[in-house]
Amino acid sequence: MRRVNLMILTSLSLLILMSGAAFAQEQPNILLIFMDNFGWGEPGFNGGGIVRGAPTPRMDRLADEGLRLTNFNVEVQCTPSRSALMTGRYAIRSGNGTVPLGEGVYGLVQWEVTMAEMLSEAGYATGMFGKWHLGRTEGRFPTDQGFDEWYGIPNTTDESVYSSLPGFAESGVPQGVVMSSQKGQAPEVVRSYDLDYRPLIDRDLTDRAIAFMRRNAESRDPFFVYLPYTATHFPTIPHPDFEGESGNGPWGDMLLQIDSYVGELLDTIDELGIADDTIVIFTADNGPEALEAGGTSLTVETAVHGSAGPWRGSLFTGFEGALRVPFVMRWPGRIDSGRESDEIVHAMDLFPTLARIGGGQVPDDRPIDGIDISDFLLGESAESGRDGFVVYMGNDVFGVKWQDWKIHFKEQDAWNTVLRTYTMPRVYNLMSDPRESDNVLFPHTWVLKAGLPQLEEHVASLRAVPPIPAGTPDPYQPSH
Repeated sequence: MRRVNLMILTSLSLLILMSGAAFAQEQPNILLIFMDNFGWGEPGFNGGGIVRGAPTPRMDRLADEGLRLTNFNVEVQCTPSRSALMTGRYAIRSGNGTVPLGEGVYGLVQWEVTMAEMLSEAGYATGMFGKWHLGRTEGRFPTDQGFDEWYGIPNTTDESVYSSLPGFAESGVPQGVVMSSQKGQAPEVVRSYDLDYRPLIDRDLTDRAIAFMRRNAESRDPFFVYLPYTATHFPTIPHPDFEGESGNGPWGDMLLQIDSYVGELLDTIDELGIADDTIVIFTADNGPEALEAGGTSLTVETAVHGSAGPWRGSLFTGFEGALRVPFVMRWPGRIDSGRESDEIVHAMDLFPTLARIGGGQVPDDRPIDGIDISDFLLGESAESGRDGFVVYMGNDVFGVKWQDWKIHFKEQDAWNTVLRTYTMPRVYNLMSDPRESDNVLFPHTWVLKAGLPQLEEHVASLRAVPPIPAGTPDPYQPSH
């Protein structure tokens, strides 16, 4: 009898070990491509491509092979958008509601749990290659926030022009830099981020992302690659390999470059034989850069205007052109090819969704504003589960989005134009008025009753759990 029991226990132990191994193998790799200031209307799969200066066959093929969302939303500035993506929380909560304009401490306190930390704890190798914009001081770099390795810029591509401008050298303001780090080590400055390197950096980011995928595919560890490119942020300077290739100026050349790099990433995944085990997400941080209608660019070179497609507005506004960005997700065998949906999804939703898919844990000691939309993405539900969200521009509530309606309390036409605050909110029907130009508050006052409860709930949650003040130093512990 003792021998039989021993055999049963041994068999059970083997079964448990085999089950654990099978579960580990089911964790998909994740490649998250995150463009910078890349509007909804740029890729061919959203009506751009050739009408924007160059075809985008690899991006279009990616859309054909997966799920295209036409109503994927983000926050409208670089830093808050990245904060919301990484934490699953409105950026106001983490103290990152606006881009930092001065020097000093900013970014995510170490108390925040990032997507990289969550996936790392679930057994993922985590690599980031590109723009961070969530901290530039000790303890605030990507490898302090869950990434095993990082190569890129701590701040933004604005800084690449500094050293070429008169008066900068005498200002005392630090030159932008490119950095590299490993988890547990202090980041090292690799070189200056200047106009010489600006057109070259995305080539290097692509190469490093590919090398990271190769290393981890060989080790059979699931990997998470976060690839926040610097394109198409100002200044728009394509790599020399693509300069002049489109025949339609720097923007067409840049589209060719982006499409080529996306193709290289996808070809690498195919070559490694891991396509069926790899989620590929292509999206962006916010809407495009563009001058207001009728604005004049008093520069030697003509301004390059990004495209939001049919939607009104650019980054730093509360209009759909700032909020909606391209989104494609491919997972062969799990996500049906050729699907498309206009269901509302927000970047915050990716945190809890990838936690469920990747076997990670969502923190339960803080408000999480994102929702798990995995059933929707995998085709098990036709609805995303989200019918709206609060529209922030910086730390100000500009409005509320609810189903096919928008409620605006404040408006500005572009990043540098006059702010208008209304005594009565404006209401737009996005289905009949994508340009948000026809205020239909009357007779549709009922929209306020339907759409504003989510704002009331949000404000109540901020009172219950106050936001982290911007610039809060570490160590931080909430008072609630």
